[in-house]
Amino acid sequence: MTEFQRILQELLVWTEGLAAFISIIFYRRVKDQYWKYFSYYLVLMFLCESVGKWGENFFTYSKPAFFNYFVIPAEFIFFYWLYAAKSLGRPNLFYILSLLYLCSFIPGEYFFNGKKIIFSLNYTFGCLLLMILVIMEYYKQINSSEILNFSKNRMFYINLGVTLFYIGTLPFWTFFTYIIKYKEIYSVYFAYFLISGIIMYLLFSISLIWGKQNS
Repeated sequence: MTEFQRILQELLVWTEGLAAFISIIFYRRVKDQYWKYFSYYLVLMFLCESVGKWGENFFTYSKPAFFNYFVIPAEFIFFYWLYAAKSLGRPNLFYILSLLYLCSFIPGEYFFNGKKIIFSLNYTFGCLLLMILVIMEYYKQINSSEILNFSKNRMFYINLGVTLFYIGTLPFWTFFTYIIKYKEIYSVYFAYFLISGIIMYLLFSISLIWGKQNS
């Protein structure tokens, strides 16, 4: 890892912390809406990232198991809920996508190394399902009468952040085993992974500060 990547990695953690802090500050604004769960999510993700970064200094645990079986599934299932059940108003779609995603662990257990920090199959499949929701959300926003007020729409910022990070890094994790063999490509894409993560959490923070959506 280069010095620049180390700086970005540190900045990503603290950007997550910033988003969690802002979610606490603005919690009173959303406490009576389903958006309060977005605040809970941001706090949870920062705590999880903190455990991933510093947890081994205080207790023994399996980092791959922690991320593969808790953190990453929590991320995907939360976004399936936020997009499908709430923004798109299709709760049945949320249940279907969540079930499909969880079923992807079955072949992953047989064909992939459980010591990997990220299971490529599960992450790829989870991202593909999320990409469907992202496209549906863009279609909804484009065809909405409120498109001129996009700056007040929380989902606009969230959707943009998810696009840059989850969809943008999909090839990186899907073909990670091959990409890592080419150091220059890996270095550039890893830097993008970190930068897009920083931007995503900044956009999440902005969504809480500027967003006025009360639905």
